Amino acid sequence: MPTHTTDTDFSPEAEHIRNTERSRLRALVAGDMEAAGPLHASEFQLITPIGMSLSKDEYLGAIASGQIKYLMWEPGPIAVRQHKGHAVIRYRARLEIVFGGHQVAPGDYWHTDTYEYHDGRWMVVWSHATAISQMS
Repeated sequence: MPTHTTDTDFSPEAEHIRNTERSRLRALVAGDMEAAGPLHASEFQLITPIGMSLSKDEYLGAIASGQIKYLMWEPGPIAVRQHKGHAVIRYRARLEIVFGGHQVAPGDYWHTDTYEYHDGRWMVVWSHATAISQMS
């Protein structure tokens, strides 16, 4: 069972959480719902940079249908804080996306995700993305 760590932790468990997030991002960019599905808890919820709330089915369905298409998702260093069966990760990433057929200019975003350890694996439960303004 995972133990408490700090965001500078490089323990094997923290690295496993980082690698799980990177695998999730690769699956989302590739539109690989077979790989992405098990990495999202059934109660998954995304809060988008414009404040929309999407369930797991809504989010993965939008990617599968092409309503959301990630062209690029390049994460920077991923900070991890974990305690027992819960982890919170935070990182800055560069994204390029097509939403509803309209290409959004490449931009930088902060991502905060909550992971839980279920059935022998880490799954994302909540995800929140915030656009970084050019004035920052």
